[in-house]
Amino acid sequence: MKRISTPRRTASLSAQLVDSLRSHIEAGGWPVGTRIPPEQALIEELGVGRSTLREALGALVHLGLLEARIGDGTYVRASSELQSVMVRRASAAQRDNVLELRTVLEEYASGAAALRRSEDQLHQLKELLADADAACAGEDMSAAGSVDALFHRAVVRASGNDLLIEVYDYLGTALTSALGGLPWDAVGAEEHAGLHRRLVDAIEDRDESGARGAAAAIVQLTRDHDAEAPRVTEGQ
Repeated sequence: MKRISTPRRTASLSAQLVDSLRSHIEAGGWPVGTRIPPEQALIEELGVGRSTLREALGALVHLGLLEARIGDGTYVRASSELQSVMVRRASAAQRDNVLELRTVLEEYASGAAALRRSEDQLHQLKELLADADAACAGEDMSAAGSVDALFHRAVVRASGNDLLIEVYDYLGTALTSALGGLPWDAVGAEEHAGLHRRLVDAIEDRDESGARGAAAAIVQLTRDHDAEAPRVTEGQ
């Protein structure tokens, strides 16, 4: 029987550009949350036509990697299609379910970090802890939230589990996006900071049980704070 010949396909210029821009985003060339260069700058840099660029950017918006904001430009929404899917899925989930998932991931990662961390990783955790304290002291809650996210990613990376690190990298943005940021009062902020110091101390002492307990306590505090926030708002 004569075989059916396979058709030859040549990717269009816009399809090639989609692949190129997607690789650039995945490699961190445009970090999540940043605004990409303006259209004219990209046309000149890439040497493509306006219609080709717009087609490629539109495809990346459809994939969920970019977000076009009218009057403000185009921003990186996710570093990959998987992360984009997870952001949407976590955003649609009940907040309590998101917190439970965070507990599972971070509790295990913290215990593993206590056993496997390097001295350099421990030093990084202490630096991030100091950065978070400085942000809180300056009442810069936005900066404190950003540092907190970096801190927990650093803990997961110290676990030494490459697959867990990859999964958390995808889910980290999704969890942050789903939970959002709520203001902490002075007492809550101090308790939150104290638990983070307890976690770093346990990781430094290679105390697996202590690290897992501190990580679980951090998420539980967030859960309690999240549950109390609507009542505080209603009373205002």
